[in-house]
Amino acid sequence: MLLLLCYDKKSNYYAVSIEEEEQTVRWNKYTLTTTVEAEDFISSMMMDAGIEGIEIEDRTPLSESDKSRMFVDILPEGPADDGTARISFYLEPEQDNGAILAAVQDGLDEIRSWGVDVGAGTIEASRTEDKDWINNWKEYFHQFYVDDILIKPSWEELKPEDREKLLIQIDPGTAFGTGMHETTQLCIRQIRKYVTPETMLLDVGTGSGILSIAAIKLGAKYALGTDLDPCAASAAKENMEANGITEEQFSVILGNVIDDDDVQKEIGCGKYDMVCANILAEVLVPLTPVIASRMKKGGVYITSGIIEDKEDVVVNAVKAAGLELLEINYQGEWVSVTARKNQ
Repeated sequence: MLLLLCYDKKSNYYAVSIEEEEQTVRWNKYTLTTTVEAEDFISSMMMDAGIEGIEIEDRTPLSESDKSRMFVDILPEGPADDGTARISFYLEPEQDNGAILAAVQDGLDEIRSWGVDVGAGTIEASRTEDKDWINNWKEYFHQFYVDDILIKPSWEELKPEDREKLLIQIDPGTAFGTGMHETTQLCIRQIRKYVTPETMLLDVGTGSGILSIAAIKLGAKYALGTDLDPCAASAAKENMEANGITEEQFSVILGNVIDDDDVQKEIGCGKYDMVCANILAEVLVPLTPVIASRMKKGGVYITSGIIEDKEDVVVNAVKAAGLELLEINYQGEWVSVTARKNQ
């Protein structure tokens, strides 16, 4: 498990622009080998020593609570937990590195005197170049197609041969959803199949807003997005503006549709011709009966985020909510289940 804490100075203070690339800033990096048992003690001690940011790496497996907050159904197998931890911190060459290292060593000795196992307690020195941590992820997100729909980030130019394509411009920022994942593409194809000029869409777990924006670009009348993450509201608004979509066409509210009475009241009942939920199967199960009451008769329910071995779980939830199963579609190891409300 990799844990990043309070790395404001390292991640925000320097951002190397194109003009400054040849003047790359270098940092002195120090990595302390210790134990998981001592992590919290050492973290606190380092902050007291004037270290403004640390990076903790250990092999502690994620708890069930941690997993439940992650939008993934499959986690890679990590190495066995051996109780060791590596705590790294970064100092500018202009700082008094010797004094800070001496303070860290004194702090280690004190923690050890408390009977805490600090493990090897060795510190390895190296140097590292500064990075534009906020924007470096952009090199991995490039324009792509969902059939004849072009999805591209704002920092890439529109190619002449793409000018006639339906364009969706998405900058995910801190919110989930670029459209590159199979689950999002499955949803976009189903939206396209069932959308009409009168469609009122409820987009549960809107993230970057990509599904709502796609629906409106494909002809939907209005979309309401919901999300638990405050970052989603700002990301969706920015993407809405980038696509020329107004607040009369798309809005976002924060809260849990499943058990928040205020959110449920704001959403309303029997209003939506289409509901999209690109969420984990474990969330779709309690969500589906709540969603069924929000839909109009004849409304279409499009779900994804479902790994293959959870297909039956979602299908059963859809049927239990009184919805008619219309389609099951696949892309890679992911599944989309589409249903209709007939009553």
